[in-house]
Amino acid sequence: MRRMSGVLVLIFYILSLLLPLPITTASSWCSIKGLPLVRNISELPQDNYGRGGLSHITLAGSAMHGLKEVEVWLQTFSPGSRTPIHRHSCEEIFVVLKGSGTLYLASSSHEKYPGKPQEYFVFANSTFHIPVNDVHQVWNTNEHEDLQMLVIISRPPVKVFIYEDWFMPHTAAKLKFPYYWDEQCLLEPLKDEL
Repeated sequence: MRRMSGVLVLIFYILSLLLPLPITTASSWCSIKGLPLVRNISELPQDNYGRGGLSHITLAGSAMHGLKEVEVWLQTFSPGSRTPIHRHSCEEIFVVLKGSGTLYLASSSHEKYPGKPQEYFVFANSTFHIPVNDVHQVWNTNEHEDLQMLVIISRPPVKVFIYEDWFMPHTAAKLKFPYYWDEQCLLEPLKDEL
């Protein structure tokens, strides 16, 4: 009988590891700023931050959610829209959810200026990564549909260096920090202190 109860305890223990527990109200809230742990993407704030043709949603971020190692964005570019030519000291991974476009990546970013970029066709269900400090630009070159991507970056918030063209010296690139979507969240705590 003792052996049978020990086996039952072991079975219940294994089942407790394999089966999900019911979600409770207490466990459904993020410990940072009282945000819900599970959120509906369609209810999250989105903005174009003055960049026509862009829709940016921070799904999980440093300023708003307290993440320290990664940040996750959902970005949608209308036909013809693009990022600025830029670089940053973080790794970046893209997952193309829909549409197609072109990645421009400077192969000689370690020189005095980025130089002529290589062009890569990106498409739905493709993925690509940007190495630290490589100058790049993502462009929706598809005339007929939006380019939508999930973007994951390391080391948030991002310090971005923006270039006017591919032959602008690195020393002349303009620093933008905090970047547009981090700006509001990073400046709000300062308002409280003033």
